[in-house]
Amino acid sequence: MSTAITFSEYGGPEVLTLSEVATPEPGPGQVRIRVRATAVNPIDARIRAGMMQGVFPVEFPMVPGWDVAGVVEAVGGGASFAIGDEVFGVASVGGYSEHALLQWPFAKPKELSFETAAAMVTVGEAAYRTLKHLGVQQGQTLLIHGAGGSVGTVAVQLAAARGITVVGTVAEQDAERVGGLGAVAVRYGEGWAERVKAAAPGGVDFVFDASGAGVLADSVALVADAGKVITIADPSFAQHGVRFTGMDPKDRFPQALPQLADLIATGKLDVPVWRAYPLGEAAQAHADIEAHRNQGKVVLLP
Repeated sequence: MSTAITFSEYGGPEVLTLSEVATPEPGPGQVRIRVRATAVNPIDARIRAGMMQGVFPVEFPMVPGWDVAGVVEAVGGGASFAIGDEVFGVASVGGYSEHALLQWPFAKPKELSFETAAAMVTVGEAAYRTLKHLGVQQGQTLLIHGAGGSVGTVAVQLAAARGITVVGTVAEQDAERVGGLGAVAVRYGEGWAERVKAAAPGGVDFVFDASGAGVLADSVALVADAGKVITIADPSFAQHGVRFTGMDPKDRFPQALPQLADLIATGKLDVPVWRAYPLGEAAQAHADIEAHRNQGKVVLLP
């Protein structure tokens, strides 16, 4: 048996319970890891609260989370890693657990801590994927909503490194930090569209919504083309003719993770970890994320 966090009904952070679950056995090509760190993402809290039922339906009881890093302790037939290898990736079953299965593990660079390796999985892949889907090119202008968040922060860095002009909507306390990453930071909230127009007098070519803050209608109006707007966080996307990316596994680019890990290992990409909690404090981790207390990634340590 393994210790894990589960929830059996939608609700607030208090529905997260420390439970005993069966230790998973690896199938062909899979590895089982002893989880050393698992990331907590805002989408985890939205799923737990029942906000994403139309996009991510769940079966109760559910073990939340996907992003894990740890040490291989069992291998299935044909697996490409050996017992004792340090790996990271997306858990096939919930990641808030002492043990997890990985179908597609990646070798963890020695320069990366387990916490950072877990923290970068979803945010790194989501940022990389969205930029790829949008097709933003050097010299064009990209607006990122939620540029101060973990996905937005990675997207700002990746886009700026490619010669893309980045404008990011942020909370006031994040403006200096996001500006230091290469974006023109503007305050979100009422009047954001006018502030963006002032910051980008040549216009905006594409919009990446990482915030889910009800900005899609004005974003479409800003670029005059719903096909140039993409969201990873707003379940009302269909009402605006906007693409939602992330719910279809075929839509993702996990193969980008080794490249992103190398960028972090060589100091070319920063994915800061704000706080690490014991696994049993998952409810507090969710509460902190929902209250926007964190300045960087939150991880659990099983």
